[in-house]
Amino acid sequence: MPSEPSVDVLERFVRGDAEAFESLFRQFQGDVYRWILRIVREPTAAEDGLVESFWRAYRGRARFDPSRSFGAWMRRIATNVARDQLKAVRRRSAMVSGEVDAAAPVTDTDVGEAVALAFDRLPPRLKVVATLALIEDVPYREIADALGVPMGTVKSRVFRATRALRKELARLGIRP
Repeated sequence: MPSEPSVDVLERFVRGDAEAFESLFRQFQGDVYRWILRIVREPTAAEDGLVESFWRAYRGRARFDPSRSFGAWMRRIATNVARDQLKAVRRRSAMVSGEVDAAAPVTDTDVGEAVALAFDRLPPRLKVVATLALIEDVPYREIADALGVPMGTVKSRVFRATRALRKELARLGIRP
């Protein structure tokens, strides 16, 4: 995230000053977009998430404490938006797709697709943590701060996600 804005800009933002909000948007939009993209892995969804994140920040500006980190606050909002997007995608795919034939053998060329499918089947709160920790290699402390949970919770979710991925891959005929 970029350097923190001045307390004056943050106080004006909390009061609803449009110029302060625009300044914060310009300063943080790239980082918020990249953060969401790391989670949802889809540029169009990340763009939608960027807009939703700043909309939520604007609506919740009165609850923001100008003495705190705006970057950390935006990362938490962006993480929640990305998690909501993952939940929506999961609900839509559950309605549209059927079950995969577990008896059909998986070839080497299908391994990547099987891993992606197993990843998509993770519950959103595990998928967020697994994506950031296992794919993006984000430190656990940073994930914990973004989610607003203790580091032990992050470790537990990574463990549970890894176990669920192994189980789903085994069901698909792949032994990790």
